[in-house]
Amino acid sequence: MNACMRAVTRHGLHRGLQVFGVREGYDGLIRGDLVRLSARDVGNVIQRGGTVLGSSRSREFRTPAGREAAARSLQDAAIDGLVVCGGNGTCAGALALAEQWSGGIIAIPASIDNDINGTDTTVGYDTAINTALEAIDRIRDTAEAQERIFLVEVMGRGCGAIALDVALAGGAVAALVPEAPVDLDALLRLLTTWRDAGRRSMIIIVAEGEEHGGAFEVARRLQPHVPTDIRVTVLGHIQRGGAPTAASRILATRLGVAAVDALLDGATSVMVGLKGNQVTLVPLHEAVAAQRPADAAMLQIIGGLAG
Repeated sequence: MNACMRAVTRHGLHRGLQVFGVREGYDGLIRGDLVRLSARDVGNVIQRGGTVLGSSRSREFRTPAGREAAARSLQDAAIDGLVVCGGNGTCAGALALAEQWSGGIIAIPASIDNDINGTDTTVGYDTAINTALEAIDRIRDTAEAQERIFLVEVMGRGCGAIALDVALAGGAVAALVPEAPVDLDALLRLLTTWRDAGRRSMIIIVAEGEEHGGAFEVARRLQPHVPTDIRVTVLGHIQRGGAPTAASRILATRLGVAAVDALLDGATSVMVGLKGNQVTLVPLHEAVAAQRPADAAMLQIIGGLAG
């Protein structure tokens, strides 16, 4: 998100605009907590995780009165265009704000879940999967040395994209995701086959939103039927922080620049996304219409490589 803010600020200044940052997301917009930004203000932030402006999950903004107050703040500050950066909730909020404010609104998709319609990938996703992959590589050393099965739970309450990608990149024997229910009896047979073939360790990636209730519940159900110890590691919020990867920084910068250009071209109520490595504009109502599922066909690839 910091790379997005940097790109929007510096490209906006380059195009002759005055640029303001909103502290603490929609809560700050309701309060009118705006600060004018210079090129120096966004220096040395591109490598930082999180967001230096802060963010919020604003309950008040979900009400018509809250959005009216946010619109009034923008009008009082003579703001012509607004760029928001976030996930499904942020995009839905921007669409709702457009009903009460006449300025231009552009959304930049930022979500580690990679579950937003209209874009192949989201800001922060590559960082999240690389963070998870680093942890899994370390866990594999312990699993192999101690001859154990590890269930590694990653984020993904409604979308298994992280689980599928890190399972493929990390050499996991299976991935459990919301999009594709898994028969635990069949999984047990696979584990038995691989163990009998002499495999010392196995790693299974579990999305937090998979149907069985997460990694601990899956381990509880599997353990009585296998002689190998099963251990669970929940990666949790470490996936949401840390220095962004080069791919995340480049994507954030491209979309930030595109957002400014879209505003100056008169676009509004759209999201800037990436399709086939080309920046595209997606109507916000399409972006928030439904959650984009992970590609469950990747499960076949993972299974075929796990021998």
